Amino acid sequence: MKGKEVVVCAPPSREDLDEKVDSSRPTGRLAARNASSKYDFVKVKVWLGDNADHYYVLSRFLLSRMLTVTKIPNHVAIKIALELKKLLIDNSLLDVSQSDLEANLFKLMERRGYGEEYINRYKMMTRFHHQRVPLVILVCGTACSGKSTIATQLAQRLNLPNVLQTDMVYELLRTSTDAPLASTPVWARDFSSQEEFITEFCRECRIVRKGLAGDLKKAMKDGKPIIIEGIHLDPSIYLMDEENSALTNSVAKKEEVISVTVASENRNPTSSEKEIETDREATSTNPVEKVTDSLGSTSLCEDVLKSQGRALDDKDKKMTAVPKKDKSSAEQIIVPIVLKMAEFDHKALLEEWISTRTYGVAKDQEKVISNLKIIQDYLCSFESQGLTVVNISATTFPQTLDWLHSYLLQSIERGTSSASSGSNKSVN
Repeated sequence: MKGKEVVVCAPPSREDLDEKVDSSRPTGRLAARNASSKYDFVKVKVWLGDNADHYYVLSRFLLSRMLTVTKIPNHVAIKIALELKKLLIDNSLLDVSQSDLEANLFKLMERRGYGEEYINRYKMMTRFHHQRVPLVILVCGTACSGKSTIATQLAQRLNLPNVLQTDMVYELLRTSTDAPLASTPVWARDFSSQEEFITEFCRECRIVRKGLAGDLKKAMKDGKPIIIEGIHLDPSIYLMDEENSALTNSVAKKEEVISVTVASENRNPTSSEKEIETDREATSTNPVEKVTDSLGSTSLCEDVLKSQGRALDDKDKKMTAVPKKDKSSAEQIIVPIVLKMAEFDHKALLEEWISTRTYGVAKDQEKVISNLKIIQDYLCSFESQGLTVVNISATTFPQTLDWLHSYLLQSIERGTSSASSGSNKSVN
């Protein structure tokens, strides 16, 4: 017709359909709309094993969390997961093997600039979960040093759902059992000397350690990663646990060598036994044990039974025994971290924190701050033994968190590498 034009519109593409705003939804819910996709209604089966005996349904959410662990930003990880789902569905790949899935995923990662370094991290974390390597992250520090915040953020970044607070364990033991624990915190009490104060602090840490036995057993035996944070974490206890585990493994290896030598060459193993005994003596002369030696084998159940006037029988000993690591399990990864804050900033936070506590009387404020400073110095004294001490500041918190993320990935990589080499040796 004269004076009128006809406009021909091209059909919308798949991307346009996916990006199109639903007119039935209000514009205020754009964030909720962007969190889902029409591709989520299509299931993609990922088959496992050489014979494809088992499968799981691909989850964009879980995949994006796995990518976040490799230090890919969260918003980019979500886009990569969606692109992978689109790619598979658009090509009618509703049944795909794990290797093919990862091959396509790695191509998408490289396309966005996350190449070999991130791909290797992804493979490393996959091995970590498949091997069920025991991982225990200890976030130590005094009050108001950022322990809870750091632990929560690391759990989110590393996709670890289990975070345990020692304060909760302390209160549970104090109120639900006959454990010798006081309602007033140790740093708010009076002591005649610093040595007496540290001794009492270490005693309470050992009792809390007994309360953590069940969770630590799950971590060591079942490969269930856990982050433990709180003030009642004495690094010497967990460092000695790690040393004892390493010593047990070395003794077992030496005994294997001895038995093989006797069978093949009929050699007397006296010299090797002397080496083992020397290792044991060297381990027992730990300078950290100056304070903790006086505590002996303090046990929660032992103290409870003594207060009830009866001795520890065989049944109780079995109950209080610290679970030993299964020989067939992978090498454990124990990562203790001590958080430290600048004295001026820490004191300002402590003054505000103490004022909200029931024991926060003005005249006791200096005493509490002094006791907490003693605990911080004690925790930082383990830096000479290889313990990681991290300086916390409000201005550099994101950088510190990013550094801790990288540090833990390196620790996991070392643990998975040793576990892989150990399994290869056992096969050979």
